[in-house]
Amino acid sequence: MMPKWKQCLLQAYLAGSFPYRTWNNARLARRNRSPLMILFYHRVADTHPNGWTISTRQFAREIGYLQRQFEMISMAEIQRRLRTGQSPRPAVHITFDDGYAENCDFAIPLLVRERIPTTYFVTLGNVVEGKPFPHDLERGAPLAPNSVEQLREMAEAGIEIGAHTRTHPVLSRITDPAELQDEVVTAGRELGELIGRPMRYFACPFGLRQHFHDELFSLARAAGYEAVVSAYGGYNFPGNDDFHLQRIHGSPLLVELMNWLTLDPVKVLRTQPIAKEFAARSADSRRRPAYPPLMNVSP
Repeated sequence: MMPKWKQCLLQAYLAGSFPYRTWNNARLARRNRSPLMILFYHRVADTHPNGWTISTRQFAREIGYLQRQFEMISMAEIQRRLRTGQSPRPAVHITFDDGYAENCDFAIPLLVRERIPTTYFVTLGNVVEGKPFPHDLERGAPLAPNSVEQLREMAEAGIEIGAHTRTHPVLSRITDPAELQDEVVTAGRELGELIGRPMRYFACPFGLRQHFHDELFSLARAAGYEAVVSAYGGYNFPGNDDFHLQRIHGSPLLVELMNWLTLDPVKVLRTQPIAKEFAARSADSRRRPAYPPLMNVSP
């Protein structure tokens, strides 16, 4: 949790830069280039608080803020606007990573009830084996992963299920091509077979710049995924790459979330060079496919 004094500084920075942000967002809207932002959460619950959990109260508060201030759209619509280069209003898409069973107690019912498009990325091994995630075991809090039945019910309710590897490894450390294919391609195919729907999107575990394997984009594109999402924090603007999608952490602090979503000028300058690097890697993957398609799962 951010110290109180930092929260106060952030609030002051947000207030001081608000006139510029208002002008800049209006300028982008007039040019039909409003930002397309993707948030990622992990776990919504009121027990066992940690760095990847947000309380039910705070999550509901953030969803209310998002509904008032932004257009809530699907991942496919994010991609469509990136391709067409037209986005008249700032828009947000909600995603989750890993697959915690407790998300089905409050978060998912809220999102379904409010008809908010959501993509839910799942680590296959934990779901199939019913085993807690290693980082939770290390903390002495063995939290339950989603069951296959929960995923099927979510898919039936309109939640997009996405792939998040088999064992949640650091992909950049994998040197064996067969192991990389299993984590990225085969695990996604098996997850699609379990829920009876194709895996259209893939989330890189950890998702920072250093966690991406050099072959990930080639492998994912050849496997039939429609996009790969990162988690280093970044904005998607109309005309940007529609295969690599940047995501922003759904902070439990509303002021931190507001600072990101109202287009922090410092963060724009810091993240755009990284986005260009990833766009180049994604574009290069079109020219050198790595593996034959393995995502032939019918809806």
